[in-house]
Formats: sequence, C-alpha cells, structure tokens
Amino acid sequence: MQKKIVAIHDISCFGRCSLTVALPLLSATGIQTSVIPTAVLSTHTGGFKNQTFHDLTQDIEPIAEHWKSENIDFDAIYTGYLCGPTQVCAVISALEHIKTDSNLLITDPVMGDNGELYSGFSLSYVSYMLRLCQKADIITPNITEACLLTGIAFKDKDYGQDYIEKLLNKLYSLTNAKIILTGVSFDERKIGVAIFEEGEISYVFAEKQPVSFHSTGDIFASVLGASILHGRSIKASAQIAVNFVSLCIKQTTLQKSDKRYGVNFEENIPHLLKYLENL
Repeated sequence: MQKKIVAIHDISCFGRCSLTVALPLLSATGIQTSVIPTAVLSTHTGGFKNQTFHDLTQDIEPIAEHWKSENIDFDAIYTGYLCGPTQVCAVISALEHIKTDSNLLITDPVMGDNGELYSGFSLSYVSYMLRLCQKADIITPNITEACLLTGIAFKDKDYGQDYIEKLLNKLYSLTNAKIILTGVSFDERKIGVAIFEEGEISYVFAEKQPVSFHSTGDIFASVLGASILHGRSIKASAQIAVNFVSLCIKQTTLQKSDKRYGVNFEENIPHLLKYLENL
C-alpha cells in the first residue's frame, strides 16, 4: 500500500528549501505527500533581502482537525523550520489530531547553525523546540542545534567522537528519541551523521565537498524520511541521504549557479531512485 506523509513546513516561493524541497523529493519516491504550510515567503532568507512573509499559524491546527474529522491518517509526519514559539505550540496542538501510536514523527529542529541561533529567534525558543522534540520518534539536529537543546558548549572543529557521543547521550536523555546528528566530520575528506538508536551509536559518511549551501538539511531529512518509509533501516536511510546530499552539492558546484538558488536536487532525482533500489 502506498505510504502517506504530511510535511509541516513553510513555502519559500523562490529558492530551494522547506516545502519546495520536501514535496518533490518525497513525491518522486512514490510517497503520497500532504502539506501543512506554516508560512509563505517570496524567497528564503539565505542571502535574499526584503522578502515578503505571511504567517499561517492560525491555519495549522484547523487543517489537522479537519483531517481527523475525515478519518485521514498518515504513516509519518515531518516537521521542519517553524517561525516562533506560537507556531511550535500550534504544531504541537495539531499533532493531537494526527499523531498516533502507529505513525512516525520526524522532527528537524531547524533553529541555528555555526554555533548561533538563526536571526529572529531568542534563546527562549529553544525550550519550545525541545518540547516538540520530546514528542518526536526521530530528530535530525545539526551540531549547533544539539548544543542549544542540551546546553553543551559548541565546538566548530577539533572535536572527537567523545564530544559527539556526549551530545547524543545528553540529547537522548532529554528527548528519548532516535537521533541523527548531522554535519559530523572528523577529517577534511568526509562528512556525515552520527546515529543514536536503541542505545547504540554508529556513523555514516560521504565525500565532503569544499562548499556549503543553504537548505541541504531539508534535502537530507526528506530523503531520510522517504527511505525509512520504504522500509530501510535508519542507518541505511542515513547513508542514502548523505550520499545524495553530497552528490547534489558536487553537481551544483560544477554548474556554478548562484548559491542563493540552492542545491540542484531535481536533476539528481534519478540517482536517488537508484540508491533506493540498490540498498
């Protein structure tokens, strides 16, 4: 039977991120993808200025409530960037209508990078995101977000497995979720993720590219969720996702397009489908 997922994200009308990444990637793998849009922006915020912004917080819970009244259910729920504490609370309320014991909640706690909160967020926002993570089955923070959630000091470089595993153990103690910690790199050649599942820690890596792009986390989490719904293990799904992100960055770099436009994942979807077939 075809799997169903709902993606709870904003819509940036130009620039590859959030729903304009999640919807095509999940759909391309054969998953019926529904959406709860949290906001509409003319562009994403990664390099563009003066974008328009329309908040859709008031619509989030009524959409979920309507679905419940129609007996619509999902195999998974995937949440990404949320605009603030009020919106996090709205999503938590929406989960009361659509989260069940048998479906999966994947939460990407998007709120910071490079050791800092994203602009527009205050430290109080972290406690709200932690509440959402505590309801999730799987969370996909980067190192900055894991540090914010745990209160552990951020290290940009020169960390070892002991530091990463300290983050994972503290985050698990706070959330009881399975954790995929993104952006983990112990040398200049490879980058990937650390996985905490059933008390065990493992790692998967791919080739590290010399540049970084906005919204690769959206690509990673979307592919991860798609692969899990197709029956792959979390570790195998993480490997598919890091391989795909690395490939997309490499191809985008070769094309020398404006970095603000995001990563060219569309032309690489055939490779994603091959990854899903082969693992």
